[in-house]
Amino acid sequence: MNGAMPDWAASTGGRGVWHLHGDDADHAHEMSAGARGAMVEHIRKLDNVHLTTVGIDIGSSTSHLMFAKVHLRRQANSLSSQFVVVNREVLWRSPICLTPFVDDNTIDITRLRAFLDEAYAVSGYSANDVDSGAVILTGEAIKRSNARAIAELFAAQSGRFVCASAGHHLECVLAANGSGATSLSRMEGRTLLHVDIGGGTTKFALVRRGEILGTCAIAVGGRLLAMDAAGRLVRADESALEMALGLGLNFKLGEIPAAGAVVTLVQALAEAVVTTLQGRALKPSQQHLYLTEPLLHAGSIDAITFSGGVSEYLHGRETAIFGDIALPLAQALRRAFDDGRINVPLRDPGQGIRATVIGASQFSVQVSGRTTHVSDSRVLPLHNVPVIALALDETTPQAEVAARVGAALAVATLQAGDPLALAFRWQGDPEHFRLHAVAAGIRDAVCSGAPQIGCLALLIDGDVGETLGYLLQHELHFAPSLVSIDGLQLQALDYVDIGEVLHPSQVLPIVIKSLLFSQGQRSL
Repeated sequence: MNGAMPDWAASTGGRGVWHLHGDDADHAHEMSAGARGAMVEHIRKLDNVHLTTVGIDIGSSTSHLMFAKVHLRRQANSLSSQFVVVNREVLWRSPICLTPFVDDNTIDITRLRAFLDEAYAVSGYSANDVDSGAVILTGEAIKRSNARAIAELFAAQSGRFVCASAGHHLECVLAANGSGATSLSRMEGRTLLHVDIGGGTTKFALVRRGEILGTCAIAVGGRLLAMDAAGRLVRADESALEMALGLGLNFKLGEIPAAGAVVTLVQALAEAVVTTLQGRALKPSQQHLYLTEPLLHAGSIDAITFSGGVSEYLHGRETAIFGDIALPLAQALRRAFDDGRINVPLRDPGQGIRATVIGASQFSVQVSGRTTHVSDSRVLPLHNVPVIALALDETTPQAEVAARVGAALAVATLQAGDPLALAFRWQGDPEHFRLHAVAAGIRDAVCSGAPQIGCLALLIDGDVGETLGYLLQHELHFAPSLVSIDGLQLQALDYVDIGEVLHPSQVLPIVIKSLLFSQGQRSL
């Protein structure tokens, strides 16, 4: 613990709870009640981690943030050092504001910064209070020309290693978790189809007994069209315009849509959602709505749950109109349940418009195992480290490890001095010759390749982080800075943030996320 002596050890002269007298005698050293309590508390802290997190959701229609306290505990009755979330507590929720735009292609960074600063001031939390979290650019927000700049702005303003994340599949996962759908599925042992309808996109997640089996996103949302107080069209998304064109409708910015045109378009958009709920592929005329691969689920579904801004109308929690199509879209979906086209029960999972931000603040964080290796703590925290997933195991020979790492590095877009993360699984015993082969193969590829990286992070699903890091640094004299982390369950995501070491548990907070910034503009 950085050389610091725990209070309970200090109370016994640094000898712990026993010491030797003579050649073969030992006896328990009497501890005071206070020292015993301090020892118990110290041991408890080794196995428990408490994080203050923030989730910031910048979407097509609305933006908001939330602070939460997350309690992670090392898995009991297991040889693993992996930590799991055991409790989550919402600390503060911001008001929900309409996402500000300078024009239809540019989000107003100045107004977003003011919103963030005001939220921190009102909440009573400062950037130094935040251990981890995520900025989630969702729906249409990831398509904006300055999305990356906004992400970097919020990352800098919102805490020591709050990250910028986006991506349709990740948003599906966050919404399913943050809404309460996965918890509901797990508790009842049922299969749910969760649907999150925001301003620009609809996200689907098939959840069975708490496990997300598949995700999908389509370009349907409550703010694909927006009108001013006079009814003139001030915003029209490309997906809505393409759908309108197929229906023989004509929408022009600055003009009032023809009578019935908005109703016809909304019904067509709702039908795309209904078709996906039924497990069928969209019609050829609707295929342009797919943002991901389709979710063609088979088998019975016990219930359908909704979150997102449109769900507030669907569940009757909102009645106000904000100049968009959210209310009529919700009404069209409600009719599909009422007339039997959707013959699966509708359930309220508990959270609506705030589902994604809850997921961002509570579910986007992992912590490392306790057997980590950090060659130089000054390199932490690390932000937006690209991850290369490797198909390695404990039997892969050194030359093959080097070849696979080298091939991955050859296609990576890295500049000299950039950090890099290699992710792989480890199963079996931590035998020295096997670990040495993997470590040597990594060294051969990384140190002989170009450009030279600034810091290497090893992200391992298996309890060998400390040993592998030690081998690389001390036996193989690996030159770059090194962070070797175990106890992680990685999926096919793209980037990670690695925080500073938390004491006394000696773990590292990790945020695993996907960054998707569209090169094109889909809105007029």
